[in-house]
Amino acid sequence: MLILGLILFGMLIGAAAQLILGRRSGRIDWTMAIVAGLVGSFVGGLLASLIAGDGLQLRASGIIGSIVGAVIVTAIWRAVGGRSSR
Repeated sequence: MLILGLILFGMLIGAAAQLILGRRSGRIDWTMAIVAGLVGSFVGGLLASLIAGDGLQLRASGIIGSIVGAVIVTAIWRAVGGRSSR
């Protein structure tokens, strides 16, 4: 159950990152949302929580860090994907 919750949380964070950066084709790329959300949440959320001194508990700093991390991962994914298709 925990794994499904983490995947759902990652998917929502990744979708939020795509909405912040703007959607390319008018739709959310759910594959990118899941990957960017999970990676961004792990890296950004963990770092933000540890820097803020919250530890590994669910706090606002971790959620904000997750979104920032997912935005960075999504931007990198788009930059690399756009460059390789040219």
